[in-house]
Amino acid sequence: MTTKRKRRRAPARTGTVASFATVKRISDRDEWRPDLYHRLLTARWSTLFGLLTVAYIVFNLVFAMLYWLQPGSIANEGEYTLLDSFFFSVQTMATIGYGDMRPATLYANLLVTGEVLLGMTGLAIATGLVFARFSRPTARVMFSNVAVVTPHDGVRTLMIRAANRRSNQILEAQVSVELLRDEVSSEGLEMRRFHDMKAARSRTPMFALSWTIMHPIDESSPLYGETLQSLRGMNGEIVVSITGLDETFSQTIHARHSYRADEILWDRRFSDILGLTADGRRSIDYRLFHETVET
Repeated sequence: MTTKRKRRRAPARTGTVASFATVKRISDRDEWRPDLYHRLLTARWSTLFGLLTVAYIVFNLVFAMLYWLQPGSIANEGEYTLLDSFFFSVQTMATIGYGDMRPATLYANLLVTGEVLLGMTGLAIATGLVFARFSRPTARVMFSNVAVVTPHDGVRTLMIRAANRRSNQILEAQVSVELLRDEVSSEGLEMRRFHDMKAARSRTPMFALSWTIMHPIDESSPLYGETLQSLRGMNGEIVVSITGLDETFSQTIHARHSYRADEILWDRRFSDILGLTADGRRSIDYRLFHETVET
């Protein structure tokens, strides 16, 4: 019997991958120094362009009011409205220079000098932010919605499926698997501890299509003797991290995912997604990527 699970996006998860962003950090300093550059790099594209648009309008509106304070500071301004001053500020900041309106007083020339300097600085900052976001390498690695525990070569094995959604290769890919669980020390101290889980194959020279990450649950495994109920009781969670060199960008990329206890299916295995087409070519069916069957 095939179990179909609805796909969901990783950012919506409440596991370890997303939980760090929701932790409230209490600073040991009196002043509050937000990391504005990091926030702009990690914000959504719509948020970034929205902030840039608001900053652009406010900047020109402020200088328009400064031009508007002195009547006659702008030649050929017409009826001397704030709207005319606003559009003159836009032309000045963009260094368009249509030749119709121009600064007519020393006060206006000083404002133009300051606006051009600040406008060029702001344009350089905005260009750098957009370029940094475009040039930042990202991994399009897809992880299965669930992990499974199934017999493999006579040993119960934890399996996690990953796939490279790009049509290139991730070179020298490496994977690390960790078990997080709540423990109590001999002194009665409660803590959240990490336990390494050795993968049967922790690296591959070429990650192109699909990769089934396997961890044998033997006597040396932190999952040895554990069940779904025991993992729930210790708030167990498995974190998988993949790093490698993207052959297109020639830069290191990272991808990670986590599985809570309820997302680990016991005595099930993944559906086969590799096959051959009618003309003999190898194929991979991502429609079955998240599906499992009984063992």
